[in-house]
Parts: sequence; C-alpha cells; structure tokens
Amino acid sequence: MPDDDGHPLPEEMDLRTVLHALADPLRLGVIARFLREPAGTERTCASFELPVSKSTTSHHFKVMREAGLLRMVDHGNSRTAVLRREELDERFPGLLKLVAAG
Repeated sequence: MPDDDGHPLPEEMDLRTVLHALADPLRLGVIARFLREPAGTERTCASFELPVSKSTTSHHFKVMREAGLLRMVDHGNSRTAVLRREELDERFPGLLKLVAAG
C-alpha cells in the first residue's frame, strides 16, 4: 500500500507501471535528466520547463510518483522531486542504466 503521499514501497513497484511511465517521451526525459545529476538531487517540476501546461506537468509527475520513479518532498509552500535511484536499482537492476544509455 502506498504511503500517505502516494509513493509505493519498493516491493509494490510494478514493472509494467514503471515501463508505462517511461513510455512517454517527456517523462523519460525527466528521468534521464535526473540520471545526469548527482544522486539525491531535488528539483522542482517547473525546473524541467516541459513544453506543456502546468496541469499537464503535474499529471506527468503524478504518474512518475505513482509508478515509484520519483519521491515528492514537501517543503511547506513548495515541493521537489527526487529520483528513487537506489530503490529502483534494487527492484529493477539495470533499468536505470538502460534509460541513461537510451
């Protein structure tokens, strides 16, 4: 069962759901950009400057959060996202290497 913020536990992450989230080019690009950053980097959704509306950007980040790709961190009046790199590497070994190489 996901936590109160909608983040699934690593054992709840489903490969089909993760692959569905990565199937969208914008979401794949977000994850690829996170992979070029140091582990633990936090970024706002707006910092990616996706070429879509604010509500569509929010939807993309919700899909990635619910798939288990990202953890959203609440900072009071703002939120940042961080790639769940270690958890994903443990659950799906090699997946992030494929995304980075892609």
